[in-house]
Amino acid sequence: MQRRKFLRTIGRAALVGPMASALPRPRRRVSPNERIGIGLIGVGGLGYGHHLRKCSKLPDLEVRAVADVDRRHRERAAAGSHGTIQAYRDYRHVLDRADIDAVLIATPDHWHRLTFVHACQAGKDVYCEKPLSLTIAEGRAMSDAAKRYGRVVQVGTQQRSTGQFHQACELVRNGRIGTVRKVEVCLGRGPTSKWVADSLPPDELDWDFWLGPAPWHPYNEKRCHGSFRWFFDYSGGKLTDWGAHHLDIVQWGLGTELSGPISVEAKGEFPDDNFYETPTDFDVEYRYADGVAVHATGTGENGVTFQGTNGAIFVSRRRIAATPNELLTGERGPIRLKESSDHHLDWIDCMRTRAVPVSDVESGHRSATVCHLGNLAMRLGRKLRWDPLAERFIDDESANRLLAKPMRGAWELRA
Repeated sequence: MQRRKFLRTIGRAALVGPMASALPRPRRRVSPNERIGIGLIGVGGLGYGHHLRKCSKLPDLEVRAVADVDRRHRERAAAGSHGTIQAYRDYRHVLDRADIDAVLIATPDHWHRLTFVHACQAGKDVYCEKPLSLTIAEGRAMSDAAKRYGRVVQVGTQQRSTGQFHQACELVRNGRIGTVRKVEVCLGRGPTSKWVADSLPPDELDWDFWLGPAPWHPYNEKRCHGSFRWFFDYSGGKLTDWGAHHLDIVQWGLGTELSGPISVEAKGEFPDDNFYETPTDFDVEYRYADGVAVHATGTGENGVTFQGTNGAIFVSRRRIAATPNELLTGERGPIRLKESSDHHLDWIDCMRTRAVPVSDVESGHRSATVCHLGNLAMRLGRKLRWDPLAERFIDDESANRLLAKPMRGAWELRA
């Protein structure tokens, strides 16, 4: 996909207008003829256990199709629907249907780009799970495709639809902790596994289709389904798993959601006896143009701590706290970020109004980029200087060659 020109100057004050707060509207009754027909691409653990169950309860939506390369997953998703949900092995059958208005993508990361761009080309709006992309170049192609085809996209960084994260970011953006000096991010340590032998894939799984654009590898139960996150061909470990959430909050709080850091250096632990490829622990240091340092690690209490000249704010899914505590009381200030109390409902509202969702595709790409930068610096073992406007490394062509990955075999992407 060809790169498009976009904002050349990013200023925090410039975001005040477009990000103006809007209180959640009461849900109205929706007639069957007004429902948005959706298809789910990928109905494994998260796609089935969270998204299908949630979407099936929303009166605005009607789940009409699912697609999954594992027969067990797609049959389980369609079971009990009295034939109203059609199940497919190939997601392209979902995109071919005229009664499908939007798709929700919950595949492994290495499949996001193809399904996303093909959905945009087919005229479908998209909810895409995090991290948005497998590589930085993929994220750019996905954001450009959404703009080119005029699609409404919600990225699954749902912490933006959670009250304490919204509160923390508004307080930081309004200067309540003074000038931000540093941000500490704790993501949790990566898992380990003993060696597991390759084997034949189970009959219900189309392993070649599961691999899709990724390099060929014999089937291994540890490489598939939930544990795909710990292999670089399919994902990026804790930095893209939890990092997609918490580093997104860092970007939102700093007002850099359309930009990013200017340098990164990192180190990681890669135990020789770990069957998984991604690091068990890591230490990543990002620097932003205004001097803010962002430190991401695997140890400590999971969450984000913004540290400023007048105090600090910690936020996680469990709690929000401040030093001094008075920072959490009173008026937050004039800068108001878009308010959402439910990620799926925000997507639905924006599909109807064609407004920008709280986790739009460009900010989702930028947050995923921060995660990918950390992994690249860790694997290369050297400090990298980054140009967030050009989305290229400065004076480092060997690093720039890692911005994209080739697609295997017949899987390719046409604009």
